Amino acid sequence: MAAERVKFTFPPDLVNTPVIYNMGKEFGVVTNIRRANLSHDRGWVILEVVGTPEAVEKSLAWAKEQGVRIEPASAESATSEPA
Repeated sequence: MAAERVKFTFPPDLVNTPVIYNMGKEFGVVTNIRRANLSHDRGWVILEVVGTPEAVEKSLAWAKEQGVRIEPASAESATSEPA
């Protein structure tokens, strides 16, 4: 199994779309939201994605195709307390 921790940044048109749910269902990956900040018009999520290396890679590529900006997330950004 592979695990990758990433930061998803959602554009306004995707904030209310179940991208993470659909990604898990479509590619059979387990998603674990480590931290998030969402409002009515924007949002970001620190997400851990676990599955086979191929499924993780394909699921992240799919999310990017949907319009999600994806960046690597450090362990510190997922565990630090909000300011």
